[in-house]
Amino acid sequence: MNKIFALADCNNFYVSCERVFNPKLEHRPVIVLSNNDGCVVARSNEAKALNIGMGVPAFEIKDLIKKHNIEVFSSNYTLYADMSSRVMDTLAAFAPDIEIYSIDEAFLNLAGWHPQAQLGDGLSRDYHPHPDKNNQDEAATPLTEYGHRMRQTIKKWTGMPVSIGIAETKTLAKIANHLAKRSAEFDGVMDLTNSPNLEQILAAVPLEKIWGIGIRSAIKLKRAGFKSALDLSKANINWIKAKFGVMGVRTVYELQNTPCYELEHNPPARQSIVVSRMFGTPIESIEQLKEAAAVYASRAGEKLRQHNLAAGIMSVFVTTSRFIKNKYFNSHTLAFDTPTSDTTELIRAASTGIERIYREKCQFKKCGVILLCLVPENRVQHNLFDRTDREKSRRLMKVVDAINARSGAPIRWAAEGLDRSWHVEFKRRSSRYTTDWNELLKVK
Repeated sequence: MNKIFALADCNNFYVSCERVFNPKLEHRPVIVLSNNDGCVVARSNEAKALNIGMGVPAFEIKDLIKKHNIEVFSSNYTLYADMSSRVMDTLAAFAPDIEIYSIDEAFLNLAGWHPQAQLGDGLSRDYHPHPDKNNQDEAATPLTEYGHRMRQTIKKWTGMPVSIGIAETKTLAKIANHLAKRSAEFDGVMDLTNSPNLEQILAAVPLEKIWGIGIRSAIKLKRAGFKSALDLSKANINWIKAKFGVMGVRTVYELQNTPCYELEHNPPARQSIVVSRMFGTPIESIEQLKEAAAVYASRAGEKLRQHNLAAGIMSVFVTTSRFIKNKYFNSHTLAFDTPTSDTTELIRAASTGIERIYREKCQFKKCGVILLCLVPENRVQHNLFDRTDREKSRRLMKVVDAINARSGAPIRWAAEGLDRSWHVEFKRRSSRYTTDWNELLKVK
């Protein structure tokens, strides 16, 4: 059976999440900022039209924000994660074989799909094309219609707009999605399977827009005379292998409609876990620095347990602003006698690390913890002289995680502090409408 991949990608994901619960934001320029409201990490199409670049510091565009009355939001990661989960659950109703690629993207296997497949709520399967779209020139393919059904259902159930690219390889599905999102004529869905215009389409795709081709590779290819995806699809395989290795060869084959990548249902095991944040205000005291390190160590422990892992090594680092005269950066690495995911042990190690690298009269702007040498929790090599009751520790962490998953006021370790004046600032954050009873949407 031929491979058929669909890539569903939410449009301007962070901005779209904000618009679901605030319809007044439709057709207005909207941007979302990073931690501490520092840089732009998401833009609506209207904001992009004002030439607001990705990653630009907010203070550099404050006059533009005021002039065009741009709506500005702090990142609301809790809301975004929950909305992502809802979109992915909806997609799974159309194709159970799914790979969640990122928070706003998923690959689906449509091989063997059936256009009459039923959804749980009996939603009408009739495709209602965009009123401005002229469908008389070329009839929509069955896969195109199925893609529109997916879009309509996701919009109805979650409020999120998505674009869908369909092709016989994941690389071509990426290209199809890119074109579906940026060209109104496709109305959000593009099917490249058996397309007679494939070469014409690839000729218009720049090298930088090909999945797996980074900036350096694109520069290298341009120097060799390549200009488009079509050029790359006709490249000499031996030359590509010599210059770019097996990954480059796979990209060429994928552009030739030969699938080299399957859906990944079991992502590769994590090699490290990093938790770090810029402080809302600089820290000078070692007590506050220890509090911050304890908070990040606690979060790192939660991530370990979510993936059923234990850490053998922790590295703690601190840094001042890189823009001051006497800037300072340092780190300290500690090894655990027995790999652990116990928050108590992680916080103790983080505190020890801070004591080793703290320097007086420094205004620290950031700190973090890095967990390394990760091993599956059920394959931990125990130390002969370990006196910790590991089973008791495991049960305690399980109970704490269960309570925190249900509670709006999670259990914290005393070392994490109460005041947290240094905490990351989210001055413009919207409510967590879907996960906090105290922040439900109020309708008058």
